[in-house]
Amino acid sequence: MGYTVAIVGATGAVGTQMIKMLEESTLPIDRVRLLASERSAGKTLPFNGQEIVIEETTESAFEGVDIALFSAGGSTSAKYAPYAVKAGAIVVDNTSYFRQNPDVPLIVPEVNAHAMDAHNGIIACPNCSTIQMMIALEPIRQKWGLDRIIVSTYQAVSGAGANAINETLGQLHEAVVDGVEPKKLHAEILPCGGDKKHYPIAFNALAQIDVFTENDYTYEEMKMTNETKKIMEDDSIKVSATCVRVPVISGHSESVYIETKEIAAIPEVKQAIANFPGAILEDDPSQQIYPQAINAVGRRETFVGRIRKDLDAEKGIHMWVVADNLLKGAAWNSVQIAESLHERGLVRPTTELKFELK
Repeated sequence: MGYTVAIVGATGAVGTQMIKMLEESTLPIDRVRLLASERSAGKTLPFNGQEIVIEETTESAFEGVDIALFSAGGSTSAKYAPYAVKAGAIVVDNTSYFRQNPDVPLIVPEVNAHAMDAHNGIIACPNCSTIQMMIALEPIRQKWGLDRIIVSTYQAVSGAGANAINETLGQLHEAVVDGVEPKKLHAEILPCGGDKKHYPIAFNALAQIDVFTENDYTYEEMKMTNETKKIMEDDSIKVSATCVRVPVISGHSESVYIETKEIAAIPEVKQAIANFPGAILEDDPSQQIYPQAINAVGRRETFVGRIRKDLDAEKGIHMWVVADNLLKGAAWNSVQIAESLHERGLVRPTTELKFELK
């Protein structure tokens, strides 16, 4: 007997990828329900050759749902996820709303699937950039320990949603076809829709993703710091991030520097990464082989290369990490969590509601 799976935010960039990942999933599914805003209700989207009618997301929309995949924004998760839990569903939330809640496991299945065993009805997906970094670093942490992580990201505009993609393509057209000077291009979304100023991303790089916090790091950077410590269950790891938006449509790239607790030989590090589930080693400088965003698009794996010793620190290692931010960074990780819930026998009604109904 299969499950009834709901996707909240089914019409969004991540929601549509969730549909595709469910089609390819090993999860036993009897029925898929697609939930979205009132304006999308009544329209249809395909699933396994059938047209599924989109329903409006409401407080009563989760009756009979076993697993609910949320990717419709933090406010939607805050409002409706507790109602899904109350109805007996397990929520896999792809927003940032529950990530630092101590009652909510934060899961990358290849890294810490065990943490979902004590779930209280809601399981959170980490930030897209955190997920791919965890895949690259967990095999190193297991063998040599991690003392410090310094990461600089090069994040695709699809991470900011469909409107950001359209704005980027529009700016490229303005610049190339119409001859508009890049700094004069129209911008109203990036670097952050909710902030005061907006800048063109075409032919540019914006050292801001999300708004700034009081310590001058952005929320995106603090997410990577705090989520890494929670997933790896180690508050002693020193983590610092600089998150940058670049004019790439899909595929996040990261320059990651780490300091291990024990000295690690580079050939052994490469082998550990190559053997780790979900990781693919692409590292042959003699043949100019290293991870590239355009090659990662449409792939579920995380690609790791340019692995090399720091020239001045015996425990320092540099690497380059790339993944499809809409798949492993979001939709695929969510579906993997659902598969893991099934495999671990954890899809069951929750008896105690720990989350406030709003």
